[in-house]
Amino acid sequence: MAFSFSHLTGALALAAGLAVAPMVANAADSEGIVVYNAQHETLTQAWADGFTKETGIKVTIRNGSDMQFANQIIQEGAASPADVYLTENSPGMTLVDANKLFAPVDAATLGQVPDTFKSADGNWVGVAARSTVFAYDKTKLKEGDLPKSMLDLADAKWKGRWGASPAGADFQAIVSAFLELKGEDATRAWLKAMKANASFYKGNSVAMKAVNAGEIEGAVIYHYYWFGDQAKTGENSKNVALHYFKNQDPGAFVSISGGAVLASSQHQKEAQAFLKWITGKGGQAVLRDGDSYEYAVGIGDASNPKLVPLTDLQAPKVEPSKLNSKKVTDLMTEAGLI
Repeated sequence: MAFSFSHLTGALALAAGLAVAPMVANAADSEGIVVYNAQHETLTQAWADGFTKETGIKVTIRNGSDMQFANQIIQEGAASPADVYLTENSPGMTLVDANKLFAPVDAATLGQVPDTFKSADGNWVGVAARSTVFAYDKTKLKEGDLPKSMLDLADAKWKGRWGASPAGADFQAIVSAFLELKGEDATRAWLKAMKANASFYKGNSVAMKAVNAGEIEGAVIYHYYWFGDQAKTGENSKNVALHYFKNQDPGAFVSISGGAVLASSQHQKEAQAFLKWITGKGGQAVLRDGDSYEYAVGIGDASNPKLVPLTDLQAPKVEPSKLNSKKVTDLMTEAGLI
């Protein structure tokens, strides 16, 4: 999903729903909760359905993008009708948290997720994760031809050979990690080289299709686009394989999808219960057994067995609260990428 700093129109009124809730004592009198959802619609719907089935608490989902909702929440302030905010990547979480609009996540929920997958201040928690990969044309490139680091793509020998979706929230989260790991000067230089070397596409799936069609030899995307296509017909990925940079490289960045409860929520118990459920066994099993192909992040919870294990990715350590969306968009604008 793309970053957008335009403000959305006001959210619709909450839909009422009466239900019995084993997890929340007063849920029978509750209107349910509203989720501002920037995650994949089908994944969040599966979470909502499982939660409602188990608790009786109704979940109304409003779908949008990370930064659209981040800016909308800031604009709405204490008047926001949302109870829960879910993202694909963490910079949107960091932006809202910096404006002090989140309630602290319940300790029991935080305890279900490792420290690497939650904010340092305890105001939001990881609900899923995705890995950066280099999707390459296996009919043209052999293992020895692949870049050893994402930084190698700045070399002139890669000019016209690779692509990405720079306007998307996914790629901008990757650049945020690059900035945190390598600093502003190195990031600016790499983005300048990217402008000269890369082809640009609208979305990771479009970039992967370009690799598959032979337009480019590789693209920096997230892993689950390939797995999702392979699970269907494979028609957009039959010529594509995935290269994992590993070695704590910026190109091995694992992005955290976050969840938080708004401080303004009038349904704190229900909202906290939802966050606890999706980070718990039920919600993480949806990731393991479903077709989102995102990583589970709960302690002791397995991911889809088709995925390369998280522990094998050798991802760099990045404090999610330090990922700076504003600085990244400034640098990318300066480089002419967005």
